[in-house]
Amino acid sequence: MELSGSVMRKIGLSSAWTFSAKFVFPALWISGFGLGTVSLWLDAFHGRNNELPPSVEKFVFLGVWIVGSVFILWVCAGLKRVRADGRQLFVSNYRREICIPLNAVQDVRQNRWLNIRPVTIYFRVATEFGDRAKFMPKRRIAIRFWRVDPIVNELKQLAGLLPDA
Repeated sequence: MELSGSVMRKIGLSSAWTFSAKFVFPALWISGFGLGTVSLWLDAFHGRNNELPPSVEKFVFLGVWIVGSVFILWVCAGLKRVRADGRQLFVSNYRREICIPLNAVQDVRQNRWLNIRPVTIYFRVATEFGDRAKFMPKRRIAIRFWRVDPIVNELKQLAGLLPDA
């Protein structure tokens, strides 16, 4: 995907799955696991001989629900939809979209340890969405999964953070 060029059309950098990862997955997981945990605490589940689950199981499920919910919200809730036209970024939280000039970009990094491999763009000055924008890049066939997505270096180059190639 080449962002530079004379034609200034918006090119999507975010995955088409961003909306689902930001809203649908957290809502389903948190409510589904929460419903199961609450049901466990209300003694809705019984074993073969009508015995109740052990108390420690209730606390394990409660802990997994809390830790899992916090982790999912940390990873997914802050995701943004990001597009670029070669001069500026268009960052959206699905309610509003803001334009940020590429020269406002301070750094671009990718977390390769999470499944969605989020890319975080750091800004020199805080915007309406804060001093960074995290997005889920489009999926690529990655035989060498430990390498950063090419979009990271492309964004760095557009922002003037890398020498021209």
